[in-house]
Amino acid sequence: MIGMLHGRVDSVDAVSALIEVGGVGYEVRMPSADLASIHAGQDVRVYTSLNVSQDAITLFGFGTMASKRMFLQLQKVSGIGPKVALSLLSTLPPDRLARAVADGDATALAKAPGLGKKGAQKIILELKGSIDLSQIEGSSNAGVSSGDAGTEQVVEGLMSLGWHQQDAAEAVRMACADNQIETPLDAEDVPRVLKLALASLDRGR
Repeated sequence: MIGMLHGRVDSVDAVSALIEVGGVGYEVRMPSADLASIHAGQDVRVYTSLNVSQDAITLFGFGTMASKRMFLQLQKVSGIGPKVALSLLSTLPPDRLARAVADGDATALAKAPGLGKKGAQKIILELKGSIDLSQIEGSSNAGVSSGDAGTEQVVEGLMSLGWHQQDAAEAVRMACADNQIETPLDAEDVPRVLKLALASLDRGR
């Protein structure tokens, strides 16, 4: 079982990162906020979970152990597979996800693409009381090792304006790529990237 990768990012797209470890490239599907916080050439440590199905072998990766734990716990719910679990973690960071389960907030969970209200209620029913909030909240803000506080700040700013985390993270990634803005973001770049990402999201309405 591949439990963690420590290597250099070769490339990043909307759904996955290609991470080179010892001359081997691993394609890793990750939550959008984690993807937005890394860039080609960056050394990263990613916690991974290998999923084997009839159709494919897929490696999922996370910037924190809290995200990985939440990913695995979500799949204990009947009917919730890795794709929906990843969608949930792309919509809500693990601390907010855990809080939504604890508070019975089905509306927040149902925002994840591919889930729906009934699926959200099922997650709450089966997981409420079984998630250690202190463990999740204490370790979910670190991001991908050597991550990007500036990017997180922009994504959170966009989320406060009502955008989903997945859309916000992708808009930030594209804004940086299209305008040759290097990440991790410097503090002085945060307002500019926020403005560019917001303009991109508004155009896509």
